[in-house]
Amino acid sequence: MVKALVATAATQGFRESDYHWCVEGELVWIAPTCSKDRDDPDGGCGCGRGFAGLSSHRATTTAMVRTLHGISRSDYIMVLRSSVEEQGYDIADVEGLADSLLDLVADLPDGAVLEHRLNYVQVRQGVP
Repeated sequence: MVKALVATAATQGFRESDYHWCVEGELVWIAPTCSKDRDDPDGGCGCGRGFAGLSSHRATTTAMVRTLHGISRSDYIMVLRSSVEEQGYDIADVEGLADSLLDLVADLPDGAVLEHRLNYVQVRQGVP
């Protein structure tokens, strides 16, 4: 069992720059930020504010914390490794990346909706 981030449409529209092109509930990660968004999370690309889908390879600006029963840490690493390779990323330490993503949400409650703004990931506040 792992606690991880999954794509969600919950709270979409809170920011004018929100988008949701992932499959609802798919595992997501935070991909490297490109040069267009490096200094502005609302830049032209969208990667500076998005979570990337591990299956669809699409993105969303909102992710939800979920405990995933039946998925081990090893399973999670395998899925993450497969996806980043399919997407053409050269991530030397996928296991370390997986651990950092799992650590990010370890103390958050299931159902918490997060947003990504460049180097910051935070629970969306002030959302009904």
